[in-house]
Amino acid sequence: MREDAINPFSPSEAFGDARAGRSANWDEIEEFCSTTYMPYRVRPLDRLAKPDAIMTASPLGRITVSRFAYGTGVYLNKFDPETGRILVLNTIKGALNHHCDAAPATTSSGESFVVDCSRTDYWLEADPAHLQFNLTVPHDVVADVAAKWFGFVPDDALWTRKVKFGGPQSRWIALMGYVSRSLAELAKMSPDAPLARHLEETVCLDLLQEWAGAAGVSLASGSRSAAPYYVRQAEELMTAEAREAPTIGQIARRVGVSARSLSEGFRRFRGITPREFLAAQRLERLRAELEAETAGRTVTEIAAGWGFANKGALAAAYRARFGELPSQTLMRGRHATPPRRQFASEPGQRLPKADRQT
Repeated sequence: MREDAINPFSPSEAFGDARAGRSANWDEIEEFCSTTYMPYRVRPLDRLAKPDAIMTASPLGRITVSRFAYGTGVYLNKFDPETGRILVLNTIKGALNHHCDAAPATTSSGESFVVDCSRTDYWLEADPAHLQFNLTVPHDVVADVAAKWFGFVPDDALWTRKVKFGGPQSRWIALMGYVSRSLAELAKMSPDAPLARHLEETVCLDLLQEWAGAAGVSLASGSRSAAPYYVRQAEELMTAEAREAPTIGQIARRVGVSARSLSEGFRRFRGITPREFLAAQRLERLRAELEAETAGRTVTEIAAGWGFANKGALAAAYRARFGELPSQTLMRGRHATPPRRQFASEPGQRLPKADRQT
């Protein structure tokens, strides 16, 4: 695969305002890598070799996108699990040899590898010609996307799997090309800008599907269908009665278990608490009502109907989930919905002047 298939611009263009950095100083390279990826140990394959590193990074929401090469062959290990980060290593040139479950896996041009360094050990060996287009993704960001779109957070059956995926003609590499083309514009935006959050979510969703497919983990019927009856019943009740916001104790009694058992079931099979599930349902339903609003009500009026009394807390939770404020959702919905023309329903009834046809 040609380099421009994944990164069609020069480094300075592809990474917006971030300048294409080069360095032959091991300390400078270590500082960049510790910040962009995480602390880890590096050993050159040739002890006398000098690095000639390419190192640029740019944000994509809460993801860090980087274009990187050491300029010499290296062996990396002891990645710090405390940072809670996932690495997605997309090879543009050269080859990487990765620590994998059964046997080492090699990625060459157009191939990708994912590892959750917060959940499993990892090492890699890169040849002197390697050039990477990498993503550093917080584990919690991917977990949140899984909970939103699949209804549960996968367990270590997924997170501990180190897998090779993609390929020169794959959907994933096409998405990475789009990400590369978008970086210059995204660099001008806040990480919370709607476009940045949308693309962040798209990347995480596609990553989950590629990862689970390569790992043999079902996102459609795995942990969701394995959940006990009382977890599924509780979800149905909390979804149907999201506006009333029943307590977890009330829900537990109605499904015939203790609040503790219900919480343990949710943590095991959904990766979240019942309270978090209910809070997410309430925010999703509130958002739908804001988007559909045509009667001229304010955010405060709509939120009050859902029992949200603390406007500051609501705004913070809403923005964390959707990347915008409730008022922005309401305004966008109104602009997207043309006003309906009124028609006289009875003989002799007059329309408002603005609605009379001439």
